[in-house]
Amino acid sequence: MAVLLAASGADLQAAAAPVAASAKAVTVERIKVHGAALEGNLEGESADRDVVVYLPPGYAADTARRYPVVYALHGYGLTADGFAGLLQTPQTAEGAFAAGAPGMIVVVPDTQTLHNGSMYSSSVTIGDWEGFITRDLVGYVDAHYRTLPDRLSRGLAGHSMGGYGVARLGMKHPETYGALYIMSPCCLSARDAPPPETGAAVEAVKTREEATRLGFLPRATFAVAAAWSPNPKKPPFYVDLPTSNGVVDRSVLARWAANAPLSMLDQYIFNLRRYQAIAIDVGDRDGLKVDAAELHERLDASGVANTFEIYSGDHGSAVASRFQNNVLPFFGRVLHSSGK
Repeated sequence: MAVLLAASGADLQAAAAPVAASAKAVTVERIKVHGAALEGNLEGESADRDVVVYLPPGYAADTARRYPVVYALHGYGLTADGFAGLLQTPQTAEGAFAAGAPGMIVVVPDTQTLHNGSMYSSSVTIGDWEGFITRDLVGYVDAHYRTLPDRLSRGLAGHSMGGYGVARLGMKHPETYGALYIMSPCCLSARDAPPPETGAAVEAVKTREEATRLGFLPRATFAVAAAWSPNPKKPPFYVDLPTSNGVVDRSVLARWAANAPLSMLDQYIFNLRRYQAIAIDVGDRDGLKVDAAELHERLDASGVANTFEIYSGDHGSAVASRFQNNVLPFFGRVLHSSGK
């Protein structure tokens, strides 16, 4: 069964990345970006989204310079600010630049929803999150910041649910991004029905307020149903659940499987071959490493160049240091940059 993980308190207390003595400050901007793609969603999610933007040292002073952009997607149960805590930004971005990574803009959108996460998917229930990330957000950033507005100067990274988002959006949108970094991705393989007690808990919920009080697995079940099995004729949640009166609905599980990157992969191989570089990493104590390894192996078998690393760590313990020492340097090497 595919696994969906939320960042725990332990994740957010991961060991701090070393402070670089020569690091220069980045500028942090917190903005709102309107997502036309999210308008009219049945769940009532706001189309105006919080976004955190990190501008590299020297951005304000050198007004002729344009920069590549890295979009970083957060995991289930987090917000943009919560992800900043896990990544330990801006410190880790400053450390990466001090260690020689070329200047780049880092953009972190908030995709929190009623059920704790958008799955970076598109449905009439939650809205077109694919469109928001790949069109609305990119369009806004290119219009308001000094970017290099070209796919070869855009990277997409994400952790956990965000890693799933990178795999999903990367398969579909090579016209938008030039390089991918997939960190500890969840939800790569097709999901089974939840355990009977979870299914019963989900079916018993009648109001939105009750839904927000659910435990992790029932709430995650609602999240994937809202993303992958919407039903506009079933208020108040507008979803088809994986069980009905305790009986598994195989048609719903088939719809979920259609959104699993390992199920989707074969039809998008030619898109994935267009990327300048694809990196995948995962901790050796992370249960998600099996699916991550399969993604790497199948990419290899299909002629898609990629790198794969299993490092020492669990699901969240090394995310900050990886972001500073691996993710940003990776994009610094592979994205097209410009001095002036």
